[in-house]
Amino acid sequence: MRNLVKRLYSIQALFAFVVPFILIFPLFFIFLQRKEWYKYAFEINHWWSKAFFFLSGISFEIEYRQILDADRRYIFCPNHFSYLDIASMVRNKYLFAFMGKDEMQRIPFFGYMYKRMHITVDRGKMKSRYGAILRAGEVLDSGRSITIFPEGGIISKDPPNLVNFKDGAFRLAIEKQVAIVPVTIPYNWIILPDDEKFLIDKSKKMKMIFHEPIETIGMTMNDIRKLKEQTFSIIEKELRIMNT
Repeated sequence: MRNLVKRLYSIQALFAFVVPFILIFPLFFIFLQRKEWYKYAFEINHWWSKAFFFLSGISFEIEYRQILDADRRYIFCPNHFSYLDIASMVRNKYLFAFMGKDEMQRIPFFGYMYKRMHITVDRGKMKSRYGAILRAGEVLDSGRSITIFPEGGIISKDPPNLVNFKDGAFRLAIEKQVAIVPVTIPYNWIILPDDEKFLIDKSKKMKMIFHEPIETIGMTMNDIRKLKEQTFSIIEKELRIMNT
């Protein structure tokens, strides 16, 4: 019976994801024709995410531990245990681009938006990874922030335990001297586990915690490990607190 209820929730969530997106896709198409219009596409995407969670019946809470400066660029580093993490991060009100796997661009309609607005990467190819970092630098130079999942994807087989972070986000932050913002998403692995069953569990409220920025001004490439460990520690501690 419980799995049947979860299946019904999942069907509801699928419709909540697809139908609003298709309805607003013409607006995406228009605003993605010129880079100076991307900010409008971002706003539409933000409101689509709100509609998705509302229509899915999934309650949501966002906590900013510090109000961020909308005129600054940041690199947001969230943990990644569930496919819902992407839709969750779209609720971030600060203008940003994702760096994510290239499989996302193959999803009908959604893939077109993702490819135009964000940075896709084939993590199995060094050339693609290098090119993605270069494009991320260009996005930061243009005034947008970046969201990078530092685990390199949904890797952990034992959530909420993290796997080791990759260097890319931290190398980029130091190179561009922009702050890292650790982001804890504590319950998505419960709401939608990465187990290929696609069963939604509404027993937990979806929550995102944006921690205080970690400044990188004055850091050098010798500080990558320290910056990575500091970010890891902040998220790991919050995950432990929220899941006890």
